[in-house]
Amino acid sequence: MELNTHLKTLKNLVVPLTILMMASSCSLLPKTKTVEVTAKPLERTFVQPVMPREINLGVPQWIVVTPDNWEEQLARIEKQEGEILFLAMTVPDYEVMSVNMKELKRYITELKDVVVYYKTITSPTDAQKQN
Repeated sequence: MELNTHLKTLKNLVVPLTILMMASSCSLLPKTKTVEVTAKPLERTFVQPVMPREINLGVPQWIVVTPDNWEEQLARIEKQEGEILFLAMTVPDYEVMSVNMKELKRYITELKDVVVYYKTITSPTDAQKQN
């Protein structure tokens, strides 16, 4: 019987205390501070690529050998180089090589323009440099 009395007393205390805690739990804590959120642009530093050094190409010596100057060129080459080796190319193949070189030059120029463009847009402006 004593146990029942204690349980009833405990029930009578727990329910009102729980309701009281739920109703006043937020008001017992100190007031929260308001958070101010601001957005500003993030300044990035871009590493600028170093431009490659200029190319330094050697100039090959072209000799045109025809049936008319065959012996003269043969003697000159043998005297100059000590041995003879001929590499032949037809006129249409030479034209193909010429077109290929122009195409390479165009491609390299366009790549350089792309690098310069991105270097320009990622470089800091004068106003940013002063800050």
